[in-house]
Amino acid sequence: MKRWNWREREGRGPRRGQGASRNRGRYQGKRPRPSWDDRWNGYGDGGRSFRRSQTTSDDQSSTSSSSRSSAAPELPGFYFDPEKNRYFRLLPGHNNCNPLTREHLQEKDREKERKRMLVEDGKSRKKAPRAGLNTLLLLQKQRLGLLSDMSYCRRVHEGKISAMRRHRLQTQTSDNFRHIMADFACEQVLTVNDMSHGGCSYGFMSFSSSRHGSLRVETCDNLYVTNQKVNCLCWASVNYPNSHVLLCLVGAADTPGCVTLLPASLFSNFSPADQPGMLCSFKMSTAWSCAWCLHPQFDKMFSAGLSHKVIVQHTVTGQKQTLSVGSDVLAQQFCAQTPVLFNGCRSGEIFGTDLRQLGGRNDHRDAKTTSFQQESAITCVRVLQDENYLVAADMSGQIKLWDIRVIKPVQEYRGHYNEHSRLPVHISEPEGLLLAVGQDCHTRLWSLRDGQLLRTIPSPHPAANDGIPSVVYSSNIGGRRGLPGLLMAVKQDVFYFSYSADYHESGEMLDI
Repeated sequence: MKRWNWREREGRGPRRGQGASRNRGRYQGKRPRPSWDDRWNGYGDGGRSFRRSQTTSDDQSSTSSSSRSSAAPELPGFYFDPEKNRYFRLLPGHNNCNPLTREHLQEKDREKERKRMLVEDGKSRKKAPRAGLNTLLLLQKQRLGLLSDMSYCRRVHEGKISAMRRHRLQTQTSDNFRHIMADFACEQVLTVNDMSHGGCSYGFMSFSSSRHGSLRVETCDNLYVTNQKVNCLCWASVNYPNSHVLLCLVGAADTPGCVTLLPASLFSNFSPADQPGMLCSFKMSTAWSCAWCLHPQFDKMFSAGLSHKVIVQHTVTGQKQTLSVGSDVLAQQFCAQTPVLFNGCRSGEIFGTDLRQLGGRNDHRDAKTTSFQQESAITCVRVLQDENYLVAADMSGQIKLWDIRVIKPVQEYRGHYNEHSRLPVHISEPEGLLLAVGQDCHTRLWSLRDGQLLRTIPSPHPAANDGIPSVVYSSNIGGRRGLPGLLMAVKQDVFYFSYSADYHESGEMLDI
Protein backbone atom coordinates (compact mmCIF):
# COMPACT_ATOMS: atom_id res chain seq x y z
CA MET A 1 0.00 0.00 0.00
CA LYS A 2 1.36 3.43 -0.93
CA ARG A 3 2.02 5.77 2.02
CA TRP A 4 -0.27 8.81 2.14
CA ASN A 5 1.39 12.19 1.64
CA TRP A 6 -0.61 15.38 2.02
CA ARG A 7 1.56 17.24 -0.50
CA GLU A 8 0.92 14.68 -3.25
CA ARG A 9 -2.77 14.57 -2.36
CA GLU A 10 -3.16 18.32 -2.56
CA GLY A 11 -1.26 18.61 -5.83
CA ARG A 12 -3.12 15.72 -7.52
CA GLY A 13 -5.45 16.66 -10.34
CA PRO A 14 -8.91 15.25 -11.16
CA ARG A 15 -9.16 11.53 -11.80
CA ARG A 16 -9.76 10.14 -15.23
CA GLY A 17 -13.38 10.36 -16.22
CA GLN A 18 -14.29 12.90 -13.52
CA GLY A 19 -14.75 16.14 -15.37
CA ALA A 20 -12.06 15.50 -17.98
CA SER A 21 -14.50 15.98 -20.82
CA ARG A 22 -16.05 18.91 -19.03
CA ASN A 23 -12.74 20.78 -18.75
CA ARG A 24 -11.72 20.34 -22.35
CA GLY A 25 -11.55 23.40 -24.50
CA ARG A 26 -9.91 26.77 -24.33
CA TYR A 27 -11.14 27.94 -20.92
CA GLN A 28 -11.43 24.54 -19.14
CA GLY A 29 -14.01 25.80 -16.69
CA LYS A 30 -11.57 28.16 -14.89
CA ARG A 31 -12.96 31.47 -16.21
CA PRO A 32 -16.26 32.29 -17.88
CA ARG A 33 -15.98 32.86 -21.58
CA PRO A 34 -16.38 36.58 -22.33
CA SER A 35 -19.32 37.68 -24.45
CA TRP A 36 -19.02 39.58 -27.67
CA ASP A 37 -19.83 42.89 -25.96
CA ASP A 38 -17.10 42.28 -23.37
CA ARG A 39 -14.57 41.46 -26.05
CA TRP A 40 -15.56 44.54 -28.02
CA ASN A 41 -15.58 47.01 -25.09
CA GLY A 42 -12.98 45.58 -22.72
CA TYR A 43 -10.52 44.04 -25.12
CA GLY A 44 -10.52 46.53 -27.94
CA ASP A 45 -6.77 47.06 -27.49
CA GLY A 46 -5.82 44.03 -29.52
CA GLY A 47 -6.32 41.56 -26.68
CA ARG A 48 -3.59 43.02 -24.47
CA SER A 49 -5.96 43.67 -21.54
CA PHE A 50 -7.35 40.17 -21.74
CA ARG A 51 -3.88 38.66 -21.81
CA ARG A 52 -2.84 40.80 -18.83
CA SER A 53 -5.87 39.68 -16.82
CA GLN A 54 -5.20 36.10 -17.86
CA THR A 55 -1.57 36.35 -16.68
CA THR A 56 -2.60 38.00 -13.39
CA SER A 57 -5.16 35.34 -12.58
CA ASP A 58 -2.68 32.61 -13.44
CA ASP A 59 -0.10 34.19 -11.11
CA GLN A 60 -2.66 34.46 -8.30
CA SER A 61 -3.74 30.86 -8.74
CA SER A 62 -0.14 29.66 -8.76
CA THR A 63 0.67 31.74 -5.66
CA SER A 64 -2.33 30.42 -3.75
CA SER A 65 -1.55 26.85 -4.74
CA SER A 66 2.08 27.23 -3.64
CA SER A 67 1.02 28.73 -0.29
CA ARG A 68 -1.43 25.89 0.25
CA SER A 69 1.24 23.35 -0.57
CA SER A 70 3.79 24.96 1.76
CA ALA A 71 1.47 25.10 4.83
CA ALA A 72 0.48 21.77 6.29
CA PRO A 73 -3.11 21.41 7.52
CA GLU A 74 -3.61 21.36 11.27
CA LEU A 75 -4.69 18.09 12.83
CA PRO A 76 -6.05 18.04 16.39
CA GLY A 77 -3.57 16.39 18.73
CA PHE A 78 -0.70 16.52 16.20
CA TYR A 79 1.92 18.99 15.09
CA PHE A 80 3.76 19.10 11.76
CA ASP A 81 7.56 19.27 11.71
CA PRO A 82 8.58 21.04 8.45
CA GLU A 83 12.17 19.79 8.73
CA LYS A 84 11.23 16.11 8.97
CA ASN A 85 8.11 16.53 6.79
CA ARG A 86 5.87 14.47 9.02
CA TYR A 87 3.35 14.69 11.86
CA PHE A 88 4.03 13.95 15.52
CA ARG A 89 1.49 13.24 18.25
CA LEU A 90 1.15 15.81 21.05
CA LEU A 91 1.09 13.92 24.33
CA PRO A 92 -1.01 15.20 27.26
CA GLY A 93 0.63 16.63 30.34
CA HIS A 94 2.96 19.46 31.22
CA ASN A 95 5.69 17.63 33.14
CA ASN A 96 9.37 17.73 32.34
CA CYS A 97 9.37 14.09 31.21
CA ASN A 98 7.15 14.88 28.22
CA PRO A 99 8.93 17.04 25.63
CA LEU A 100 6.11 17.00 23.06
CA THR A 101 3.75 19.57 24.54
CA ARG A 102 2.48 22.63 22.75
CA GLU A 103 4.11 24.94 25.29
CA HIS A 104 7.48 23.24 24.82
CA LEU A 105 7.22 23.55 21.04
CA GLN A 106 6.31 27.25 21.26
CA GLU A 107 9.24 27.84 23.60
CA LYS A 108 11.52 26.06 21.14
CA ASP A 109 10.32 28.27 18.29
CA ARG A 110 10.81 31.42 20.36
CA GLU A 111 14.34 30.39 21.27
CA LYS A 112 15.14 29.74 17.61
CA GLU A 113 13.77 33.18 16.71
CA ARG A 114 15.81 34.81 19.51
CA LYS A 115 19.05 33.29 18.24
CA ARG A 116 18.27 34.44 14.71
CA MET A 117 17.58 37.99 15.97
CA LEU A 118 20.84 37.97 17.96
CA VAL A 119 22.76 37.16 14.78
CA GLU A 120 20.99 39.96 12.91
CA ASP A 121 21.47 42.36 15.82
CA GLY A 122 25.20 41.66 15.94
CA LYS A 123 25.80 42.81 12.38
CA SER A 124 27.67 46.08 11.98
CA ARG A 125 25.34 47.45 9.31
CA LYS A 126 21.66 47.48 10.21
CA LYS A 127 18.66 48.67 8.28
CA ALA A 128 17.48 52.13 9.30
CA PRO A 129 14.03 52.15 10.94
CA ARG A 130 12.83 54.89 8.60
CA ALA A 131 14.05 56.79 5.58
CA GLY A 132 15.95 60.08 5.89
CA LEU A 133 18.08 59.35 8.98
CA ASN A 134 21.37 60.17 7.30
CA THR A 135 23.31 62.44 9.66
CA LEU A 136 24.76 64.66 6.93
CA LEU A 137 21.37 65.18 5.28
CA LEU A 138 19.77 65.97 8.64
CA LEU A 139 22.52 68.51 9.42
CA GLN A 140 22.05 70.14 6.02
CA LYS A 141 18.28 70.43 6.54
CA GLN A 142 18.80 71.87 10.00
CA ARG A 143 21.20 74.54 8.72
CA LEU A 144 18.81 75.45 5.90
CA GLY A 145 16.00 75.92 8.40
CA LEU A 146 13.97 72.99 7.10
CA LEU A 147 14.30 71.12 10.41
CA SER A 148 13.99 72.52 13.92
CA ASP A 149 16.68 71.91 16.52
CA MET A 150 14.47 69.59 18.54
CA SER A 151 13.46 67.54 15.49
CA TYR A 152 17.09 67.35 14.41
CA CYS A 153 18.21 65.99 17.80
CA ARG A 154 15.42 63.43 17.88
CA ARG A 155 16.18 62.18 14.36
CA VAL A 156 19.89 61.87 15.22
CA HIS A 157 19.01 59.80 18.28
CA GLU A 158 16.79 57.57 16.15
CA GLY A 159 19.64 56.94 13.76
CA LYS A 160 22.09 56.20 16.57
CA ILE A 161 19.66 53.80 18.25
CA SER A 162 19.43 51.65 15.14
CA ALA A 163 23.24 51.24 15.17
CA MET A 164 23.83 50.56 18.89
CA ARG A 165 26.22 47.69 19.67
CA ARG A 166 26.10 45.45 22.74
CA HIS A 167 29.02 45.35 25.22
CA ARG A 168 29.19 43.40 28.47
CA LEU A 169 30.24 45.31 31.59
CA GLN A 170 32.35 43.75 34.30
CA THR A 171 30.29 43.28 37.46
CA GLN A 172 30.62 40.93 40.42
CA THR A 173 27.32 39.49 41.62
CA SER A 174 26.02 36.01 42.29
CA ASP A 175 22.33 37.00 42.40
CA ASN A 176 19.97 37.77 39.55
CA PHE A 177 19.04 41.39 38.85
CA ARG A 178 15.37 42.17 39.42
CA HIS A 179 15.23 45.97 39.04
CA ILE A 180 17.60 48.77 38.08
CA MET A 181 16.52 52.38 38.53
CA ALA A 182 18.59 55.45 37.67
CA ASP A 183 18.43 58.76 39.50
CA PHE A 184 17.45 62.02 37.81
CA ALA A 185 21.00 62.80 36.63
CA CYS A 186 21.73 59.15 35.76
CA GLU A 187 24.92 59.28 37.82
CA GLN A 188 23.94 56.31 39.98
CA VAL A 189 21.76 53.28 39.38
CA LEU A 190 19.96 51.53 42.23
CA THR A 191 20.07 47.74 41.82
CA VAL A 192 17.69 45.21 43.39
CA ASN A 193 18.82 41.58 43.29
CA ASP A 194 16.86 38.45 44.17
CA MET A 195 18.80 36.40 46.69
CA SER A 196 18.92 32.62 46.40
CA HIS A 197 17.62 32.02 49.95
CA GLY A 198 14.79 34.54 49.56
CA GLY A 199 14.58 38.27 50.04
CA CYS A 200 16.37 41.02 48.16
CA SER A 201 19.64 42.92 48.33
CA TYR A 202 20.01 46.60 47.40
CA GLY A 203 23.07 48.48 46.20
CA PHE A 204 24.40 51.20 43.94
CA MET A 205 26.31 51.14 40.67
CA SER A 206 28.05 54.38 39.70
CA PHE A 207 29.04 55.04 36.10
CA SER A 208 31.65 57.35 34.63
CA SER A 209 33.42 57.68 31.31
CA SER A 210 37.10 56.81 31.23
CA ARG A 211 39.76 58.70 29.29
CA HIS A 212 39.57 56.05 26.56
CA GLY A 213 35.89 56.83 25.95
CA SER A 214 34.55 53.68 27.61
CA LEU A 215 32.07 53.28 30.44
CA ARG A 216 33.55 52.52 33.85
CA VAL A 217 31.48 50.83 36.57
CA GLU A 218 31.95 51.36 40.31
CA THR A 219 30.01 48.93 42.48
CA CYS A 220 29.19 49.45 46.14
CA ASP A 221 29.97 46.59 48.51
CA ASN A 222 27.72 47.91 51.32
CA LEU A 223 24.56 46.00 50.44
CA TYR A 224 21.28 46.46 52.29
CA VAL A 225 19.35 43.18 52.68
CA THR A 226 15.67 42.51 53.43
CA ASN A 227 13.93 39.17 53.82
CA GLN A 228 10.95 40.35 51.77
CA LYS A 229 10.41 40.62 48.02
CA VAL A 230 9.88 43.98 46.34
CA ASN A 231 6.60 44.66 44.56
CA CYS A 232 7.32 48.23 43.47
CA LEU A 233 9.84 51.01 44.12
CA CYS A 234 10.37 54.67 43.25
CA TRP A 235 12.57 57.60 44.20
CA ALA A 236 11.51 59.93 47.04
CA SER A 237 12.79 63.49 47.42
CA VAL A 238 12.60 64.13 51.18
CA ASN A 239 15.68 66.28 51.87
CA TYR A 240 16.91 66.76 48.30
CA PRO A 241 16.22 65.08 44.95
CA ASN A 242 16.56 61.28 45.12
CA SER A 243 17.47 61.35 48.83
CA HIS A 244 15.29 58.32 49.68
CA VAL A 245 13.82 55.20 48.12
CA LEU A 246 10.17 54.21 48.59
CA LEU A 247 9.64 50.42 48.58
CA CYS A 248 6.52 48.25 48.56
CA LEU A 249 7.52 45.02 50.32
CA VAL A 250 5.47 41.84 50.04
CA GLY A 251 4.39 40.20 53.28
CA ALA A 252 5.93 36.90 54.32
CA ALA A 253 4.76 34.19 56.73
CA ASP A 254 5.73 36.03 59.92
CA THR A 255 6.21 39.54 58.47
CA PRO A 256 3.29 41.67 57.22
CA GLY A 257 3.53 43.69 54.05
CA CYS A 258 4.61 47.30 54.34
CA VAL A 259 5.66 50.46 52.51
CA THR A 260 9.17 51.47 53.62
CA LEU A 261 11.00 54.76 53.16
CA LEU A 262 14.77 54.23 53.25
CA PRO A 263 17.62 56.75 52.89
CA ALA A 264 19.57 56.16 49.69
CA SER A 265 22.81 56.51 51.68
CA LEU A 266 22.09 53.14 53.30
CA PHE A 267 23.07 51.53 50.00
CA SER A 268 26.42 53.34 49.78
CA ASN A 269 29.55 53.67 51.90
CA PHE A 270 28.77 56.98 53.58
CA SER A 271 29.47 57.57 57.24
CA PRO A 272 26.47 57.50 59.60
CA ALA A 273 26.83 61.25 60.18
CA ASP A 274 26.13 61.92 56.51
CA GLN A 275 22.99 59.78 56.39
CA PRO A 276 19.58 61.46 56.37
CA GLY A 277 17.64 60.76 59.54
CA MET A 278 14.24 59.77 58.18
CA LEU A 279 13.68 56.03 58.04
CA CYS A 280 10.11 54.86 58.51
CA SER A 281 7.80 51.98 57.66
CA PHE A 282 4.03 51.86 57.21
CA LYS A 283 2.16 48.57 57.55
CA MET A 284 0.03 47.97 54.47
CA SER A 285 -1.07 44.56 53.29
CA THR A 286 -0.52 43.80 49.59
CA ALA A 287 0.71 47.15 48.31
CA TRP A 288 0.84 46.81 44.52
CA SER A 289 2.18 50.25 43.61
CA CYS A 290 3.57 53.44 45.09
CA ALA A 291 4.32 57.02 44.01
CA TRP A 292 5.95 60.11 45.53
CA CYS A 293 4.39 63.56 45.24
CA LEU A 294 6.70 66.35 43.97
CA HIS A 295 4.15 69.17 44.20
CA PRO A 296 5.31 71.78 46.77
CA GLN A 297 1.81 72.19 48.23
CA PHE A 298 1.76 68.49 49.23
CA ASP A 299 5.39 68.03 50.18
CA LYS A 300 6.54 64.76 51.77
CA MET A 301 3.42 62.85 50.77
CA PHE A 302 3.25 59.48 49.05
CA SER A 303 0.54 57.19 47.76
CA ALA A 304 0.15 53.43 47.78
CA GLY A 305 -2.14 51.34 45.60
CA LEU A 306 -3.70 48.43 47.47
CA SER A 307 -6.50 45.95 46.87
CA HIS A 308 -9.68 48.01 46.28
CA LYS A 309 -8.31 51.21 47.77
CA VAL A 310 -5.76 54.01 47.47
CA ILE A 311 -3.95 55.45 50.48
CA VAL A 312 -2.37 58.94 50.48
CA GLN A 313 -0.23 59.56 53.58
CA HIS A 314 2.09 62.22 54.94
CA THR A 315 5.45 60.79 56.03
CA VAL A 316 6.04 63.28 58.89
CA THR A 317 2.61 63.81 60.46
CA GLY A 318 1.22 60.39 59.56
CA GLN A 319 -2.07 61.90 58.32
CA LYS A 320 -3.77 59.40 56.02
CA GLN A 321 -6.62 59.58 53.55
CA THR A 322 -8.26 56.57 51.90
CA LEU A 323 -10.04 56.34 48.56
CA SER A 324 -12.19 53.26 47.92
CA VAL A 325 -11.82 51.67 44.49
CA GLY A 326 -13.62 48.74 42.91
CA SER A 327 -10.42 46.98 41.79
CA ASP A 328 -6.74 46.48 42.64
CA VAL A 329 -4.56 49.53 41.91
CA LEU A 330 -1.51 48.27 40.00
CA ALA A 331 0.08 51.53 38.78
CA GLN A 332 0.34 55.12 40.04
CA GLN A 333 2.02 58.43 39.26
CA PHE A 334 1.65 62.02 40.49
CA CYS A 335 1.65 65.05 38.25
CA ALA A 336 4.44 67.51 38.95
CA GLN A 337 2.65 70.81 38.14
CA THR A 338 -0.79 69.99 39.55
CA PRO A 339 -1.60 67.89 42.67
CA VAL A 340 -3.33 65.12 40.72
CA LEU A 341 -2.70 61.40 41.20
CA PHE A 342 -3.36 59.01 38.30
CA ASN A 343 -4.13 55.38 39.09
CA GLY A 344 -4.28 52.28 36.86
CA CYS A 345 -6.48 49.38 37.99
CA ARG A 346 -6.70 45.67 37.31
CA SER A 347 -10.11 46.25 35.75
CA GLY A 348 -8.50 48.39 33.03
CA GLU A 349 -9.76 51.69 34.47
CA ILE A 350 -7.48 54.75 34.66
CA PHE A 351 -8.70 57.56 36.88
CA GLY A 352 -7.30 60.78 38.29
CA THR A 353 -7.75 62.12 41.82
CA ASP A 354 -7.20 65.75 42.86
CA LEU A 355 -5.58 65.88 46.29
CA ARG A 356 -7.26 69.22 47.00
CA GLN A 357 -10.66 67.53 46.91
CA LEU A 358 -9.75 64.92 49.52
CA GLY A 359 -10.01 67.40 52.39
CA GLY A 360 -10.11 66.01 55.89
CA ARG A 361 -12.46 63.10 55.32
CA ASN A 362 -11.14 59.60 55.72
CA ASP A 363 -13.12 57.71 53.05
CA HIS A 364 -13.67 59.31 49.63
CA ARG A 365 -15.81 57.46 47.13
CA ASP A 366 -16.52 60.26 44.64
CA ALA A 367 -13.11 61.94 44.35
CA LYS A 368 -12.40 60.93 40.74
CA THR A 369 -11.78 63.92 38.50
CA THR A 370 -11.43 61.93 35.26
CA SER A 371 -11.81 58.30 34.25
CA PHE A 372 -11.27 56.24 31.09
CA GLN A 373 -10.78 52.60 30.19
CA GLN A 374 -8.42 50.23 28.41
CA GLU A 375 -9.10 46.61 27.47
CA SER A 376 -7.01 44.84 30.13
CA ALA A 377 -5.31 45.31 33.50
CA ILE A 378 -3.13 48.42 33.64
CA THR A 379 0.54 47.71 34.31
CA CYS A 380 2.10 51.18 34.02
CA VAL A 381 1.05 54.84 33.96
CA ARG A 382 3.38 57.65 32.84
CA VAL A 383 2.44 61.37 32.78
CA LEU A 384 4.34 63.47 30.24
CA GLN A 385 5.83 66.91 30.87
CA ASP A 386 2.77 68.32 29.12
CA GLU A 387 0.38 66.93 31.71
CA ASN A 388 -2.49 66.86 29.25
CA TYR A 389 -1.02 63.59 27.92
CA LEU A 390 -0.59 60.23 29.63
CA VAL A 391 0.92 56.91 28.50
CA ALA A 392 -0.70 53.71 29.78
CA ALA A 393 0.22 50.05 29.19
CA ASP A 394 -1.91 47.00 29.95
CA MET A 395 -1.61 43.21 30.14
CA SER A 396 -2.89 42.71 26.60
CA GLY A 397 0.27 44.34 25.23
CA GLN A 398 -1.36 47.65 24.30
CA ILE A 399 0.52 50.90 24.94
CA LYS A 400 -1.51 54.04 24.25
CA LEU A 401 -0.93 57.78 24.49
CA TRP A 402 -4.06 59.48 25.87
CA ASP A 403 -5.17 63.08 25.56
CA ILE A 404 -6.78 63.64 28.95
CA ARG A 405 -8.65 66.76 27.82
CA VAL A 406 -10.81 64.86 25.34
CA ILE A 407 -10.32 61.39 26.95
CA LYS A 408 -9.20 59.88 23.67
CA PRO A 409 -6.13 57.83 22.63
CA VAL A 410 -4.11 59.81 20.11
CA GLN A 411 -1.25 57.33 19.51
CA GLU A 412 -0.63 53.60 19.87
CA TYR A 413 2.72 51.83 20.12
CA ARG A 414 2.38 48.43 18.48
CA GLY A 415 4.57 45.36 18.92
CA HIS A 416 4.72 45.11 22.71
CA TYR A 417 4.10 41.59 24.04
CA ASN A 418 2.49 41.00 27.42
CA GLU A 419 -0.03 38.50 28.73
CA HIS A 420 -0.01 38.60 32.54
CA SER A 421 3.08 40.46 33.85
CA ARG A 422 3.39 43.87 35.49
CA LEU A 423 5.96 45.44 33.17
CA PRO A 424 7.07 49.10 33.26
CA VAL A 425 7.29 51.63 30.43
CA HIS A 426 10.18 54.11 30.23
CA ILE A 427 9.93 57.52 28.54
CA SER A 428 12.77 59.85 27.54
CA GLU A 429 11.08 63.01 26.30
CA PRO A 430 14.17 65.06 25.30
CA GLU A 431 15.13 62.30 22.86
CA GLY A 432 11.50 61.54 21.98
CA LEU A 433 11.73 57.84 22.87
CA LEU A 434 9.53 55.26 24.55
CA LEU A 435 10.98 51.94 25.79
CA ALA A 436 9.37 48.76 27.08
CA VAL A 437 10.54 45.21 27.78
CA GLY A 438 7.99 42.58 26.83
CA GLN A 439 7.17 39.24 28.37
CA ASP A 440 9.12 37.68 25.48
CA CYS A 441 12.22 39.43 26.97
CA HIS A 442 12.60 41.67 23.88
CA THR A 443 13.37 45.36 24.45
CA ARG A 444 11.54 47.62 22.02
CA LEU A 445 12.07 51.31 21.33
CA TRP A 446 9.47 53.54 19.68
CA SER A 447 9.29 57.13 18.57
CA LEU A 448 7.17 58.88 21.17
CA ARG A 449 5.72 61.27 18.62
CA ASP A 450 4.47 59.02 15.80
CA GLY A 451 4.67 55.51 17.30
CA GLN A 452 7.25 54.21 14.81
CA LEU A 453 9.01 51.06 16.08
CA LEU A 454 12.69 51.97 15.90
CA ARG A 455 14.39 48.81 17.13
CA THR A 456 13.79 45.44 18.77
CA ILE A 457 16.65 44.11 20.92
CA PRO A 458 16.56 40.41 21.84
CA SER A 459 17.71 39.28 25.26
CA PRO A 460 21.26 37.86 25.46
CA HIS A 461 19.84 35.06 27.65
CA PRO A 462 17.02 32.60 26.85
CA ALA A 463 13.56 33.94 27.63
CA ALA A 464 12.20 33.03 31.08
CA ASN A 465 9.84 34.53 33.64
CA ASP A 466 12.74 35.16 36.01
CA GLY A 467 14.96 36.51 33.23
CA ILE A 468 13.03 39.55 31.97
CA PRO A 469 15.59 42.35 31.46
CA SER A 470 15.47 45.64 33.34
CA VAL A 471 16.66 48.63 31.31
CA VAL A 472 17.75 52.25 31.74
CA TYR A 473 18.17 54.66 28.83
CA SER A 474 19.86 58.05 28.97
CA SER A 475 21.82 60.37 26.72
CA ASN A 476 24.21 61.00 29.66
CA ILE A 477 24.95 57.76 31.52
CA GLY A 478 27.35 58.79 34.26
CA GLY A 479 26.25 62.40 34.65
CA ARG A 480 26.74 65.55 32.63
CA ARG A 481 29.84 64.24 30.85
CA GLY A 482 28.52 60.72 30.52
CA LEU A 483 27.96 58.57 27.46
CA PRO A 484 24.65 58.03 25.66
CA GLY A 485 23.19 54.57 25.36
CA LEU A 486 21.15 51.82 26.98
CA LEU A 487 21.87 49.78 30.13
CA MET A 488 20.37 46.29 30.33
CA ALA A 489 20.50 44.07 33.44
CA VAL A 490 19.46 40.45 32.91
CA LYS A 491 20.25 37.44 35.07
CA GLN A 492 23.69 38.22 36.58
CA ASP A 493 24.99 40.36 33.71
CA VAL A 494 24.90 44.06 32.83
CA PHE A 495 25.17 45.11 29.17
CA TYR A 496 25.82 48.51 27.69
CA PHE A 497 24.53 49.40 24.23
CA SER A 498 26.78 52.14 22.92
CA TYR A 499 26.09 54.82 20.33
CA SER A 500 29.71 54.83 19.21
CA ALA A 501 30.92 52.28 16.68
CA ASP A 502 34.49 52.75 17.98
CA TYR A 503 33.66 51.88 21.58
CA HIS A 504 36.36 49.83 23.33
CA GLU A 505 35.68 47.87 26.49
CA SER A 506 37.94 49.04 29.29
CA GLY A 507 37.41 46.04 31.53
CA GLU A 508 37.73 48.27 34.61
CA MET A 509 35.60 47.70 37.65
CA LEU A 510 36.10 49.40 40.98
CA ASP A 511 34.66 48.60 44.41
CA ILE A 512 33.81 51.59 46.53
